[in-house]
Amino acid sequence: MTKDTSMRKYAAGLLAALSLLLTGCFITPGKFTSELVLTEDESFSFTYEGEIFFLGLSSLAQMGAGAKDFEPSDCYDDETFETRECTEAELAEQRIEWDEGAEAREAKAKEQAAQMAAVTGGIDPTDPEATAELRQLLLRHEGWDRVEDKGNGVFDISYRVSGRLTHDFMFPVIEDVPMTNPFVHMIIRQDNVVRINAPGFAAQSGDNPMSAMMGGMGGLASLAGMAALGEGKEGEQALADMPQLEGTFTIVTQGNLDIRANNTDEGASTTASGQTLTWEVSQRSTSAPTALIAVGGN
Repeated sequence: MTKDTSMRKYAAGLLAALSLLLTGCFITPGKFTSELVLTEDESFSFTYEGEIFFLGLSSLAQMGAGAKDFEPSDCYDDETFETRECTEAELAEQRIEWDEGAEAREAKAKEQAAQMAAVTGGIDPTDPEATAELRQLLLRHEGWDRVEDKGNGVFDISYRVSGRLTHDFMFPVIEDVPMTNPFVHMIIRQDNVVRINAPGFAAQSGDNPMSAMMGGMGGLASLAGMAALGEGKEGEQALADMPQLEGTFTIVTQGNLDIRANNTDEGASTTASGQTLTWEVSQRSTSAPTALIAVGGN
């Protein structure tokens, strides 16, 4: 007998869920170092050095549209359920099923490409030049000093920006790309109080809407791992190629600033010019870094 029909439907359902995830243009950090500096004169500077992963440009994304070439499914012994060599008749039956689904797969691939283009600034992820186009798009933005393609949807970047604490700040922000999972979000409240949240720097965080839906990178990995049941070694390799969340996020205060709340393990450390908050981020991180800071000691 060939793979059980229910297993095929199960795997197909997981791939469909992954396809829906792709429409959100899921963007996550890999290995990184990031720092936010707040000063007494109500200015700030922010830096991010390291990897940034665009799921829509990865090989994992292509799994949602299904394989392009026919690959026989495993066959199993009726009694032991162990894998065995498929008969010619079984292979022929699988081939017929594959050929009958060609039109549906092509339509799905086109639909997925259109959905992804709509959330990647009009860039078609199936285009061989998509990665180069995205790189140029990022370099056109203020602050993106370095953008190097590492392959499979991963870029090594250097980002730095500074400004006044007169408006909210979010990273990353990309032209014509709707953001659903910011790495860092700084909110300016009344009375010179600043709230900093970093939902992207947690594997599972209720502050991250995509994490809430998928359990963050951990949930994505789990889903992809199950989806790989329907894609064999190709799916397993795509999952293995995903960058791992690992880095350090630091908030530095300079001058008369009052750290009113934070969720670091050790609390603030005192420096010659102010205080420092540090979060070590990994796949095990379940709480997004957060802090409440009054500028000017209010």
